[in-house]
Amino acid sequence: MTAQPFVVVAGVGPGTGASVARRFAKAYPVVLLARGTDKFEKLAQEINDQGGKAIGISADVSSAESLASAFQQIEKEFPGANAAAAVFNAAAGFVRKPFLEVTEKEFASAWEVSQKGAFLFSQHVLPFLLKHAKDSSASHPPTLIFTGATAGVKANARVAAFATSNFAKRALAISLAKEFGPEGVHVAWANIDGPIDIPGRDDYRKDLPAEQKIDPDEIAGAYWGLHVQSKRAFTNEIDIRTSVEKW
Repeated sequence: MTAQPFVVVAGVGPGTGASVARRFAKAYPVVLLARGTDKFEKLAQEINDQGGKAIGISADVSSAESLASAFQQIEKEFPGANAAAAVFNAAAGFVRKPFLEVTEKEFASAWEVSQKGAFLFSQHVLPFLLKHAKDSSASHPPTLIFTGATAGVKANARVAAFATSNFAKRALAISLAKEFGPEGVHVAWANIDGPIDIPGRDDYRKDLPAEQKIDPDEIAGAYWGLHVQSKRAFTNEIDIRTSVEKW
């Protein structure tokens, strides 16, 4: 009997990561990756209590050793299984300041997570996705999705670290889509164009009306839509924004 395929979500927090995990958990076991256990413990319990299967693993996506250990744990938990989908939702802290005030640490941090992390995660998960692509019983093509931002399309003033790291992540997604699409792996980059409505987030978003904030459950629905596309109609880039967002 073929082992049931799993889904892995890197960067699980109360917003997009949690919503994506809940949506995919309706169809697959899910692996939740985050640095701190506080990011995934309650979510994993929630999914398991509702009849799904979820496991959480502490992992630093910018560390080759940490990710290698995480995927070793995944292989032990799901021996012989393929990956039906993988979502790279990790991001470094957002820095907005004059370029001459940006520290080397701040600039490097953005790249360590968004670019190096995306690179390492992709190298670990693609063998599982490629294996799934060869499974004739698979319901949908394996899917690798990168959560991006408008900074990956256009760079604005005072966001040099964020913009350059997002440009690089998008470039990686495009390159992987061209290399692995012909092998049956659907690679997509999602431009999340606007503030996300994250529960409990005490920042500028708390004062915005609901119609100006993107619903993370709707992002998850869009990601699921990417996953169920056939090989005859892959969407490799998608823009997600509210109806009132200026663009």
